[in-house]
Amino acid sequence: MSLQRHTDPLTRNRILTALPREEYERLLARMTLVQLPRGKRLYYAGQPLRHAYFLNSGMVSLVSTSQTGSSVEIGMVGDEGCVGAPIILGMPVTPYEVNVQLEVGSAYRVGAEEIQEEFNRGGKFQELMLKYIHMMLTQITQSALCNRFHTVEERLCRWFLIARDRVNSNTFTLTHESIAQILGTPRTGVTMIAGHLQKEGLISYSRGRITILDPKRLQSVACECYEITRESIGDFTQNRSLVA
Repeated sequence: MSLQRHTDPLTRNRILTALPREEYERLLARMTLVQLPRGKRLYYAGQPLRHAYFLNSGMVSLVSTSQTGSSVEIGMVGDEGCVGAPIILGMPVTPYEVNVQLEVGSAYRVGAEEIQEEFNRGGKFQELMLKYIHMMLTQITQSALCNRFHTVEERLCRWFLIARDRVNSNTFTLTHESIAQILGTPRTGVTMIAGHLQKEGLISYSRGRITILDPKRLQSVACECYEITRESIGDFTQNRSLVA
């Protein structure tokens, strides 16, 4: 097998861009490029996983919801990863809701059978997907700790910084309702904290449009989970298997 990597300018997903050309082209032939507008729900909790999505841009939230309707974000996926990864573990049903949170993104969509077949070949794709799932488990574990021990303000600042990294911009669109769902806190609390951050000159907020004015100060308020999450993604994407 040739180890030459492909140079497709349409593909920004960091798993796909790390594949040898032969594996990439075999997968690409089974994929469809789709748009993921902000607010689109890809999966409800308990819904069968019929497709996986390899994001090129934008950001997707994994949201866990209780029987009473309370919800909180437990993980997020950007261009470093894949929505629907449990398919390769033989788990055909998603335990959480999957929503597109930030900006209009695009992704390569592939059927469950096709991704499972490629994974079972045992090539570089299998190696990368297993390492990606390990990275996601780290992120979800950190989210559980963060949701339990850190203040809403710390968590909100962490989320703003992660969103900034994902869209590569200090400005993005997000409503108070969406933030409240992400953080699992009442909307009124989000409004108060966002107002305080704006008064302190860390952000500006108008009509759902958030601009980070002082990233360094915002990071000083955020909990350490921001750095831990960013480093776990960096370790994955900078791993030799992704850059060799």
